[in-house]
Amino acid sequence: MEKLIELSYALDTFYFLMCGALVMWMAAGFAMLEAGLVRAKNTVEILTKNVALYAIACLMYLLIGYQIMYPGAAVNSVWPGIGFLIGADNTAQEVLASGGDVYYSKMADFFFQVVFVATAMSIVSGAVAERMKLFSFLLFAVVMTGFIYPLQGYWKWGGGFLDGLGFLDFAGSGVVHMCGATAALAGVLLLGPRTGKYGPDGEIHPMPGCNLPLATLGTFILWLGWFGFNGGSELKVSDIGEANAVAKVFVNTNTAAAGGAVAALLTARLLFGKADLSMMLNGALAGLVAITAEPLTPVPWLATLIGAIGGVLVVFSIVCFDKLRVDDPVGALSVHGVVGIWGLLAVCLSNPDAKFSAQLIGVVTIFAFVFIASLIVWSVIKALLGIRLSVEDEYNGADFADCGMEAYPEFTGSAR
Repeated sequence: MEKLIELSYALDTFYFLMCGALVMWMAAGFAMLEAGLVRAKNTVEILTKNVALYAIACLMYLLIGYQIMYPGAAVNSVWPGIGFLIGADNTAQEVLASGGDVYYSKMADFFFQVVFVATAMSIVSGAVAERMKLFSFLLFAVVMTGFIYPLQGYWKWGGGFLDGLGFLDFAGSGVVHMCGATAALAGVLLLGPRTGKYGPDGEIHPMPGCNLPLATLGTFILWLGWFGFNGGSELKVSDIGEANAVAKVFVNTNTAAAGGAVAALLTARLLFGKADLSMMLNGALAGLVAITAEPLTPVPWLATLIGAIGGVLVVFSIVCFDKLRVDDPVGALSVHGVVGIWGLLAVCLSNPDAKFSAQLIGVVTIFAFVFIASLIVWSVIKALLGIRLSVEDEYNGADFADCGMEAYPEFTGSAR
């Protein structure tokens, strides 16, 4: 019996770690997607942000974020209290004494959770691209990954009041994706659009991405990583029931993405009279975001439908944000925000335990808290350091202008 418990523990821990590695690989997907959808002069800036935000997320979540999101003993269901670092792992005696109830390593859990934090922050990166100061962005990343994300995450996944209300979010349509998009929205509204994006008479000037093959590669990397994102959230794979559940999550995740891609392609064709690759890429991601709130209970055809509706929504949402003069270079607000809300509400279509009122309360709570907290933080950073690049730096390319290279003019000629 002890050997069976040890083997199950090892298998579930290994599965958890491998899923975490897949989610970590999504950082590469976000970097490639965003680099492909911005203008060539801003690729170094966007790549720098993506590597730096991942590192900051790992450090801040280790230092304080994990203990806020998963406190040993919370103060109450709203405020978890403050703790630091992550503590020791399970001992062999504890695992065996549990009779199998403790079935994966605490360190594996931390690793899986920390890559989710980086995912949320990566969403912010794309939306504020091409006109934000690098170090202002990174300072916001410190607060976002260390405090804002973990606190709202505690309310659901840490056993806080949203969990007590019956709010359901399997793998993070709200806790991760809508949270990241909401923080991005606050920053975008303070930043304003890129110079030249909108004309004085309401005209929209397209600013196409520099490398659609790179953006397509990024989308496929994200699609692959999402199997770890949703599949790993099942937490266990070491018995028949859980193995079947993981397989169903993988199938539903894949078919929702496919539905979103096809629906976005067809919607763009109807709206614009021609196919649009960037819309199709965002449609696939929208399908993935939509199914993330509940990838287990739908049958595959329903998962496809949920993803397809997400694909339609994202096209109309991107067009709508543009008409409202809200400049989002990569469509992050639509993919992760608008479709994240749809995914949370769509849980009610397949999960008999879901309550529409609880889902709506969860949406409003996460949006309100993250938006207000982010707006305050962005405003403080704006007052202290500024958040917007100068017109000259924006025109020349934000990559070197705020990455320290201006101190070494002898290198800038060959690099540009």
